[in-house]
Amino acid sequence: MAQWRGSAWCAGLAGAATLALPLLLAQAAHAQVAQPTLEKIQAANAIMIGYRETSVPFSYVDENGNVTGFSQDICNRVIDAVKARTHRPNLAVRFVLVTSQNRIPLVQNGTVDLECGVTTNLQARHSQVTFSDTFFVATTRLLTRKDSGIRDFPDLAGKTVLTNQGTTSERILRRMNLEKHMNMQVISAKDYRQGRAILESGRAVAYMMDDVLLAGTRSLTAHPSDWVIVGTPQSREAYAFMLRNGDPAFQQLVNDTMSALMKSGQMEALYTRWFNQPVPPKGVNFGFPMSDMLRALYAAPNDRALD
Repeated sequence: MAQWRGSAWCAGLAGAATLALPLLLAQAAHAQVAQPTLEKIQAANAIMIGYRETSVPFSYVDENGNVTGFSQDICNRVIDAVKARTHRPNLAVRFVLVTSQNRIPLVQNGTVDLECGVTTNLQARHSQVTFSDTFFVATTRLLTRKDSGIRDFPDLAGKTVLTNQGTTSERILRRMNLEKHMNMQVISAKDYRQGRAILESGRAVAYMMDDVLLAGTRSLTAHPSDWVIVGTPQSREAYAFMLRNGDPAFQQLVNDTMSALMKSGQMEALYTRWFNQPVPPKGVNFGFPMSDMLRALYAAPNDRALD
């Protein structure tokens, strides 16, 4: 009997440990970083910025090889704030190319100090990284040829559909395919450049991603007027910058900088520059007016996920 009680007691401890494990992991994820980011930047006299190569008009490389876009314009203001805080006016800015697949690991391991691309603030990602205040809200829709016959998601049944690997759209599309028995062939591109090539080649009838990024993709096609964005929005995507967990001082600096831009009206001016005026590389005007939701977010900045 004593042996049984001991076994039961051990089993009870094991069960308690199992129940406590998620809590311990969550606490560890949010523990203080080994070296605060501002100290790391100050010591190295350099800040590592994650950027995207073809995410027009947020983060991309222009014809002169420079990283540019709406996200980068905001990021540049944060960099200026970091220079002031660290007393490093000649702080080196080093750019690190990130993709949907590697962006979170590169932030986690410190290769990237601040990811300034087009990443959605998702609750599921909070155990891995910290997000800044939201600076844009998109919806997920479809880019297709005007004569494709595709007008909404049910029209994709039995068709080959394209999305980007490691994104919210990929998750939604694969779940839709499974739950609604649509028999779609889903292709996942590594980035928008590859996605555009696949779409223009005719290998897929439609491209599911964030509407504003689909507009950017359309602007880079050989004949933009041949393409149309359609479909009932499947999700709302709150774009924010990513930084390492457990670094409240750096998060506060980033959010304070972004909040000041939003409340001063400077963010609206940046928005107009990138969404309501011609932008490189083709001089296309997106004609993408600011939504009421985004205007409300700029009036009361926050870092909440929308999912």
